[in-house]
Amino acid sequence: MDSALEEIEFLALSANRVTVLERLAEAPHTRVELAEATDASQPTLGRILRDFEGRQWVAHDGTAYVATATGRLVAEEFRSLRGTVETERRLRPVIEWLPTEEMAVDLRRLADARITSPSRTRPSAPVDRLLELIRDAGRVRIVSHAFNEASLDAIRERAVDGEGPFAFEGVFSPAALDAVARDDRLRDRLRELVDADRAEIRIHDGPVPLAVTITDDVVHLLLRDDGGLLRAAVDSDDEAVLAWAETAHERYWSRSPRGRPPRGCGRDVRLDTPGGTFASTLRAGRSPRRSGWRCRPVAVTADGRRPRFHT
Repeated sequence: MDSALEEIEFLALSANRVTVLERLAEAPHTRVELAEATDASQPTLGRILRDFEGRQWVAHDGTAYVATATGRLVAEEFRSLRGTVETERRLRPVIEWLPTEEMAVDLRRLADARITSPSRTRPSAPVDRLLELIRDAGRVRIVSHAFNEASLDAIRERAVDGEGPFAFEGVFSPAALDAVARDDRLRDRLRELVDADRAEIRIHDGPVPLAVTITDDVVHLLLRDDGGLLRAAVDSDDEAVLAWAETAHERYWSRSPRGRPPRGCGRDVRLDTPGGTFASTLRAGRSPRRSGWRCRPVAVTADGRRPRFHT
């Protein structure tokens, strides 16, 4: 075995060794204090200290034991390794669904993330956690390939009926809003949301490989498998994770046209985007120049279809 691996194994195989080295790396300790910290017997503690002294990881200054420079180095790196492994173990159940290729952030920043998984008694737990965050937030930003009914209702309630300051900025793939539009009731709710002064929706021209919601300073990710089944949710208030999410939202937001048809085009209209059909009935909202949409007359053709807006 590699000598470095042997040293790692020597330390890792004893929780008492790890505790003693970490305590001494923080501050000098007497033998009595170390015994209290580890609950190790005096013979065991004696062997640990002799082994450490033999490796020049600790020394006795006449009154207490102290970690040497190399002892502090080993303790620091071992603590870092242990933290990395602990993070990996927490993320292991969901790592296959995390959009790691899109996440320009060190996964160790998710060490304290909250992971919510569905269960038999709470199959909607991941979405329930998202709704909790939305209802408590003053600002909600979303970039996503999906817009579920519960989130739509919660955001519409805050933007249309809610009291107090609130702002919503959502950017979606065409398929996400097209799915909402298949249901007349949901389409009406989406139209109300688009009309709200405190909300703005944009449509991204192309796929959106993320399902990220930023509620104030908390980042929430809904994780789905390749078949679209919701597997878990992860949320974090880590500064680096927040910075990544804000950058991702701004990137998609700045490249996406506004989701409103031009003023004067009528109340019952449909839109086409460069990436697909935004099959939602929307009210007239902005000028063609500002909105990026061009108006065609709303009339029923011979085959019963309505003409659509085009970019």
